[in-house]
Amino acid sequence: MKKRTVAVVMAAAMTIGMMVTGVSVQAGVEDKTLIVGFDAEYPPFGYKDDNGDYVGFDLDLAQEVCDNLGWELVKKPINWDSKDMELNSGTIDCIWNGFTINGREDDYTWTDPYINNEQVIVVAKDSGIEKLADLKGKNVVVQAASAALDALNNDDNKDLKDSFASLTENPDYNTAFMNIDSGAADAVAVDIGVANYQLSQRGKDKYVILDEPIQNEQYGIGFKKGNDELKDLVWAEVEKLDESGEVDKLADKYELDKSMLCISEDKEDSDSDSTEADTEENADSTEKEADSESK
Repeated sequence: MKKRTVAVVMAAAMTIGMMVTGVSVQAGVEDKTLIVGFDAEYPPFGYKDDNGDYVGFDLDLAQEVCDNLGWELVKKPINWDSKDMELNSGTIDCIWNGFTINGREDDYTWTDPYINNEQVIVVAKDSGIEKLADLKGKNVVVQAASAALDALNNDDNKDLKDSFASLTENPDYNTAFMNIDSGAADAVAVDIGVANYQLSQRGKDKYVILDEPIQNEQYGIGFKKGNDELKDLVWAEVEKLDESGEVDKLADKYELDKSMLCISEDKEDSDSDSTEADTEENADSTEKEADSESK
């Protein structure tokens, strides 16, 4: 009897394990709920407004996707350096918050990119720093586990990083800009979209964005590896919202430079590739017919 009981318990445990595994991959599709993980201090993409509500370009776009699908959106603020644990454990369905694809292509199931972005350096206007070379011997800050940190750790920027007196990781960019204001740091490495928002809130006359970017990149929505079904559903709705002009409206709402949006570009590139393929196929068909007639 004990063996039978153990066998039953083990079978039940295996069933539960399979259910948990399934939930982590297909939860959004089955229960019509999308749990979005985001950094709550990353304006204009995701942050808490003066009313205590979580808002932002990415969160509002996610809300419109869910409204169109008839789903519930759950906004889950996370520690950015714990994002992989949150995704792999199934506590969130995707990471949607100014999330850089470059360098992480094989780590997630990605949508197409929706924003062309740059990592830039911001300094105080009276700092005397005008170009990247002027950062030699300076104290630079960056958000922990961010794309800006990845960019500085890239081999292409090794000489630049090695020239700093220090590179300090801050928990968020509000802290980073406070360090610039207080003089505790000389420069901050940051996404240009976040930089523009911070400058608009803190005073554009107080800072300068250096002309030389440290990295060009693209944003996408990251899902757990293999979760193509949920990714495809979400991305199809994003494309519809782009076609209807709603994405442009959100960019205006959050003062995001619309030239950074690239959803339509990806579709145009796809359509162009398809057209070229059709043209080549028709050309091949014409050549075959001509050969047949000559024979």
